[in-house]
Amino acid sequence: MIAGIGIDVVHVRRLDRWMQIPGLLERYFHPDELRTARSKGRGTSLSLAARFAAKEAFGKALGTGLSGIVLKDIMVVNRHNGQPEISLFGTALAALERSGADKVHISLTHERDNAIAMIVLEAG
Repeated sequence: MIAGIGIDVVHVRRLDRWMQIPGLLERYFHPDELRTARSKGRGTSLSLAARFAAKEAFGKALGTGLSGIVLKDIMVVNRHNGQPEISLFGTALAALERSGADKVHISLTHERDNAIAMIVLEAG
């Protein structure tokens, strides 16, 4: 059963600006997310924008927003075939458990100016 759906869009320029502020990315992204995104060279801001959109979409799918959730506790990684998956830790995992959902589905897309993420929470 679907327990929640969330979608979000992030302008890539926002991440371009954030990349210029020392320490800001480390506040919002898991170290593994940053390592993967930075390995993409010029695609770093696209990758981070999609991942930030996923964090926002997760809060929307919960129906509670991201209040009380440490954003680094939401990590988006790619499987060997490129398919994204989301890993939750600490505050984010606790929020998922409170929601009654037990599975998270994620879809990401990005193009030159925008990144979009969709999250579907499933219960049972």
